[in-house]
Amino acid sequence: MATTIPPICPTDTVLLADVGNTRIKLALLVNNSVDDPNAAEKNGGSTAQRLPSVSKRHDLTSCGFRPAHLENWLNTVAGGSAVVLVASVHEAAAVRLEAALAEVSATRHRSLRQRRIGYADLPLRIQLAEPHKVGIDRLAAAAAAHLLAASGCGAIIVDCGTATTVDMVSNEGEFLGGAILPGPTLWAQSLAEGTSRLPAVAALERALPPAMPGRSTQEAIAAGIGWGIRGAIAKLVEEASRSLGKDAVVILTGGWCGAVRDVLPNAIEIPDLVLTGIALAASRACAR
Repeated sequence: MATTIPPICPTDTVLLADVGNTRIKLALLVNNSVDDPNAAEKNGGSTAQRLPSVSKRHDLTSCGFRPAHLENWLNTVAGGSAVVLVASVHEAAAVRLEAALAEVSATRHRSLRQRRIGYADLPLRIQLAEPHKVGIDRLAAAAAAHLLAASGCGAIIVDCGTATTVDMVSNEGEFLGGAILPGPTLWAQSLAEGTSRLPAVAALERALPPAMPGRSTQEAIAAGIGWGIRGAIAKLVEEASRSLGKDAVVILTGGWCGAVRDVLPNAIEIPDLVLTGIALAASRACAR
């Protein structure tokens, strides 16, 4: 499949958007003349050192932001024209973002060119029958993780979002797939909405779960979800490591990854892994 991003001029300001189920993460590509990561790998260079960097992180609520919120951020990162690369797993939020960008572009007389990125834009081989059905956030994170792993080593990516994913990249740099499970908020919502008497429990993503046994219904739910998801992630990483080998690097990312950090003591924590993967797609377009 051909890439979907046209060549980007080295003088363009490049903005990145990771549109998730809960948040839209925005960032500025610091240097859009970064070497093509594929070329770096072929030439034996240190790909980890050649990863593009992002800055000026800003979050919007996926369903509740206003164009003014977006414009305020744009004014701090791009005084003139810009290219905006969008990776989305939430179609309605992406359409809303694109409409807001178009509104700012039209009313403020500034050029904001928009592009959705697809799997073919990423420096990643995908060993799945239907790669177009895989979440672009998973693939972007995997592309960045592969370049962070030592040469010849696989990678295990734990992304702690609204939906939690544990994905695998082979020693040869192929995306193999992984596991998807609900994040803590979805677990809590399912109990509250699927039963008649269990209450909604909030703030499960920021703190360690209560010690067993839970001494109230709320504590029991928090313990079940908190210890349950920590155990599930630890077991999934163990199984992935068994498949890839002990040298596979474990990379932790996502909004509530701090809650499982202690069960993955050897993991490397990279908060903006998906945005870094989107930046890789931009770097490839800049190198063409």
